[in-house]
Amino acid sequence: MKRKFPQYFWHCALAVLLALTLGGWGVESAHALLRQHHDSPGVLRYHSQVSIKDNKGYAWQVLLFKQNYNSAVKDLRLRLVGFPGVVEVAHPQPLEIETAGGKLLLASDAYALTAPAPNVGEYELTDVLPKLPTTDALKLHVPAYSEQPLVLNIPNSVVTEWQWLVTEID
Repeated sequence: MKRKFPQYFWHCALAVLLALTLGGWGVESAHALLRQHHDSPGVLRYHSQVSIKDNKGYAWQVLLFKQNYNSAVKDLRLRLVGFPGVVEVAHPQPLEIETAGGKLLLASDAYALTAPAPNVGEYELTDVLPKLPTTDALKLHVPAYSEQPLVLNIPNSVVTEWQWLVTEID
C-alpha cells in the first residue's frame, strides 16, 4: 500500500492539473451580467454589468443602463468605474470607441462638469450604440490623467448583450 500511494498521488495531481488547464484555468473571460434593480417601489429596471481589466491590469466595472424611463427617448449611459486612487478619468474628454473594423466613434462625457469621484466616468451612448456592430468586440479608449492611454477590451459577448438590453428589455 505504501508503494502505491505516491503513484496514486501523482496520478490524481496530474488529473487535477489537466482538468484545470482544459477547463480554462488562467483564461480571462468577461461575462456581462444583466441585473435587476428597483428604480422605485414596484418598478424593476435592468442594466448590464461586467468587470474588465484594462491594458495595465487594473479592473474596471463597466455598466450600461437606460436613463429617463419616463420620456419617449431613453438615454443610454455607459459608466466606467476604476479602482479608487489608481486612476483618474479626465473630464470633460469624450470616450473613444474603436470597432473591430477600425471605425472610431466618440461618446460625450456625461460628467463634463461634476463627477461623483475622480475614478468614475459616464458617457452618453444613445446615439453611438446603434452605430456599433452587434457582434464584434470593441476597444474603449478611456480618457485618463496618465502617461499611457487606458484601453478596455470589450468582448463580443458583452457587445451582444448590450444590444440585447437595448432592443429586448424595457
